[in-house]
Amino acid sequence: MSLRDREAAVRQILERQSVQVPPDLCGAAVRRGGRMLRRRAVARHVMWVLLGAAVVAFVVWALTARPWVEPPSTTTPPVSGW
Repeated sequence: MSLRDREAAVRQILERQSVQVPPDLCGAAVRRGGRMLRRRAVARHVMWVLLGAAVVAFVVWALTARPWVEPPSTTTPPVSGW
């Protein structure tokens, strides 16, 4: 495609009538954006609640299971009376 062909194609595109924008496009975009923001806020709130529940569940498990305590030995009996 030569330079003249490209210029002619651009002129042809620019000379066309512009596409009409729907009159309620701005209002629809604002409504959709507000809905999207509310959904994000709800999702963020749900994630914080789930994170808090996971932390509480972990703390309860750690306090009941006490994984930092060494388990009792089962291979040798305790020595007493020596």
